[in-house]
This record gives sequence, structure tokens and C-alpha cells, in this order.
Amino acid sequence: MQRFKAVTMGCIPGLSALLLILSVSLLTCPSVQGGKILVFPVDGSHWVNMNLLIQNLHTRGHEVTVVRTSTSWYVKENAPHYRSITIPLPAAIVIEEEDFFVSFLVKMLEIKKAGSSPIAFINFYWEMLSALSDIHKQASLVGVEILENKTLLQSIRDTQFDMVLIDPGLPVGVLVAHELKLPTVFNVRWITSGEGHFVVAPSPTSYVPTAGYAASTDMTFSERVQNLLFYLLNTCIDTFVVCPHYDRLAVRYFGPDVNFYHLLQGADMWLMRVDFVFEFPRPTMPNIAYIGGFQCKPSQALSSELEEFVLSSGEHGFIVMSLGTLVKGLPIEITSEIAAAFAQIPQKVIWRHVGEPPKTLGNNTLLVKWMPQNDLLGHPKARAFVAHGGTNGVYEAIYHGVPIIGIPLLFDQFENILRLEARGAAKSLDASKLTSQDFLETIQEVLHNPSYRNNMKRLSSLHRDTPMHPLETAIYWIEFVIRHKGASHLRTESYKMPWYAYYSVDVVGFLVAILLIFTAAVVGTIRFLCLRLCRSRKPKQE
Repeated sequence: MQRFKAVTMGCIPGLSALLLILSVSLLTCPSVQGGKILVFPVDGSHWVNMNLLIQNLHTRGHEVTVVRTSTSWYVKENAPHYRSITIPLPAAIVIEEEDFFVSFLVKMLEIKKAGSSPIAFINFYWEMLSALSDIHKQASLVGVEILENKTLLQSIRDTQFDMVLIDPGLPVGVLVAHELKLPTVFNVRWITSGEGHFVVAPSPTSYVPTAGYAASTDMTFSERVQNLLFYLLNTCIDTFVVCPHYDRLAVRYFGPDVNFYHLLQGADMWLMRVDFVFEFPRPTMPNIAYIGGFQCKPSQALSSELEEFVLSSGEHGFIVMSLGTLVKGLPIEITSEIAAAFAQIPQKVIWRHVGEPPKTLGNNTLLVKWMPQNDLLGHPKARAFVAHGGTNGVYEAIYHGVPIIGIPLLFDQFENILRLEARGAAKSLDASKLTSQDFLETIQEVLHNPSYRNNMKRLSSLHRDTPMHPLETAIYWIEFVIRHKGASHLRTESYKMPWYAYYSVDVVGFLVAILLIFTAAVVGTIRFLCLRLCRSRKPKQE
């Protein structure tokens, strides 16, 4: 390859080569005039991903309008790269309240510590389902406010948007897109029923782990039973807890013939925040583009204070600890155990921590309220990442090749850490049972066993070895949908089939009926011939 470059550059003068490259780029790369994009995001950590897409779309000359609520936590009303439509709601959506996830985590840890009491588990699960129903009920009110406000709706129509970009974790934007008759693109990993693939692609529970069940693809019989049960549970929750709020709106505004779930499945493109370097292999569909790790980028220089701190670690290096954006902090009894373990290692520690500092804190640990996580993980002295297992942090660790000590707390974090453990790039701990000794032993194993770093470096190499950066892939497909006013040729219509047709139950039943009729006919014919033969023989014998 280097020889080819040398020969080429030697034959063409520098200016001519530059003009040739620019000409070829203009001729081969598809272009699109600045489009108008309506965005329905989800607040919290999801907004970090969506905001990055919006910034890049704005840079490409697109005009972006973001629909937000008046109580939004992260999505600001004014920003240089988008304009906003603010929807007033009578109360804040639960997930837009900063203390929601903290109180949720505290309750979950209390139940785990108390043991597996069936009553406590049922009470917790009931509270969780009630909160989930409230979240989607409140989110559906955004659709009511837009569809009922004729002035606002007409203003949106007059803007003549080209497409709608939606995070379907709260899928009310699907109803508005249907009303506006606009193509839709999902920025997705999670959807109403769990992981997005389960809505759009074949998902055999025999080897595809269900959302909420931490398992690998190589499941035993008992694990496959549990996996199926979790799938059925997710389906029931989606059918009876989540979707009724949106079904009512679909019937109210579009009539009984419009099925909300069909609208959800009918998106033109699914930008799936997944990379199979990290995820387990599974069936997929033509209208799914994989953009896992699209937020990752090379590290930048640290501030002088942080650089001085990490350099003071010498040959031992430093450890990064962060629990993401949603959970502001762990209970003090847990942080005290963690701090006590950190105090016993020679490495420096940079810990994103909000709240009361642990009394067991060592001199080697720096507490910060915010940290440049990507830049720290990309520093050559970074040795390990203590993380809760959120998707953004996991992909940044993979990108920079830093092994993880996992303390999963909520939702998909258990599954994320398990995937890395299965690849030998992480080791997890149970937060409810965490002790300073267990934590110290885990740190030492990850730091001193080279297999963890080597395995993560291998994942990093695989993740980076792609034709184009995942962010470029996302932008390409968004512009593809704008250029072609949708992507219906990539979308299957199988979701409109009744379940018995989708699984060929009617075909199997028909074939079984034919087989039974044929078998009955053959048996009947043989019996008839046998009876005639017996009757013809009796006179001769007499």
C-alpha cells in the first residue's frame, strides 16, 4: 500500500493530486441539500447521543427542530445548533426528575440486601410497573398537546419537514410523524418492549438473550426456559402496561384501523446503537444500520490540573471511576467500601462523585463532580475503568482499550457487563454485596492479569476496523432517507401479518389436515379392499 502511494504521488504533482481527490469525492459521494428534521428525543443519557447527532446534522447544513417538554432536564430550550418546540405539561415526566433514578436504585439495593423475599420483590416490581405506566402516560400527553393544538400543528406542517428523527424509548413522536405523513428514522437501542431488535428483526429466544435477562448466546436448557419466560414477561408488560397509552391516541386521532405497534415497526431506518464486537450475533434486517460507539473519538489534552495528577501516578498509572449521568451517587456505606479499597492500591484514582465524601478516602483518590471521561480513558496511563456498565461508557472503554471493573446498577447494565465478561475484558461485582476486600481483589486481578487488557485491546482493534466511522454511517442513512423521501424498499411488511400467518401456523395446520385426510383415505381404501377380499373368499371355501 505504501509503495502504491509513493508511485502515485510521484507521478502526479501535489496540486493536481489534490484537485483529483476533490473531484472524485464530489462525483462519488452522495449529497443532499440541507433538510428540515423534526426530533423527538428522550432526556437524560439518551440525550447525550441524540445531541451529538444533531450537532453533526447542523454542521452538515440541516435545520433541526427539537420537541422538548417545559420540565426537560437536559434538553435546553435555546441552543446554537437547533431550535426547539416546548410542550407544556401539567407535571414533569418521571424520568425528567433528577432524583428518580437515585430513589429507584436505593429501593432496589435494599431489596437485594434483605434477601429474596417474595413480598418485597412483588411490591418493588409493582412500584416499578406503576412508574413505567406513569412515564408513558405522561409522555403520551406530548402527543395530545401537539395533535390538539391546531395552531401548533399547522405551524409544524408549514415548516415542511423532510423527516422525523425519534428516540423510541418514549415513542410518542411516531404518532406525530404518522399525522404529518413523514418518513421516520429511529436513533435506538431500547424501545417500549426492551431491546429494539425484538420489534423489527427475528429474535429466536433459543440463542438471543432477552432484555432483562443477563445470559450469553450459549444457554443451557434451564437458561433457555428463563429466557423465554423473560420474553413473555416483556411482551405482557408492553401489551398491558406501556402500549395502551399510545393505542388510545392512535384510535382517538386515526381511527380503529391504525395500530400503534405497526406504526412503531414501520420506521424507515433503525440507527441501532450496537456493534457486534460487543453484542452477541443475532438476525438482523436491511433497514437496520449499526452505529455502536458513534460517540467515541480520539482523546484530547487534559487540563493542567488533571494532567499533573495523572502524571504523578508514575509507572502505576491511574483508574477512572464513573457511574454515568443518571445515578448521582451510591449509598454512603457502599462508597465507603470502595474508597477503602482504593486507598490500598498504588494507582491514582479519579472518581466522579457527587455527595458526601467517604471518610475512608485515601490520598491517592481525587473526587470530581465532572470529568472528561473520554479524554481520561484515552490517556496512555489509564489502567482500568470502574463503571456501572452504561452503553456510552462501555463503548468509550472499548474504543480506548481500557478493561472494566463493573458495578452494574440498573436496567441493561447487567447485560452489558456480562457481554464484556464473556469476552474476558471485564469483571463484575454485586453492588448490594460489595466489600472493600472483594473490590480490592477485583481491582488487583484486572490490573495484574494481562488477559483483561489484551482482550479489551483486541476488541478495540476490531471496533475501529470499519469502512467508516459509525457517526458517518448515521449521518449517511439520515440523509439517505431525506434524499429518497423514505426507505420503504428496505422495510419488510411482515409486521402487518397476523401472528398465525407470521409463524405459518395456518400453513402447518393446512398441511397437517391434508396429511390426515390423505392418511385417512389410504387407510380407508386399504380397509375397503381387505373387506372385499375377505368376502370374496368365503363362498369359495363353502
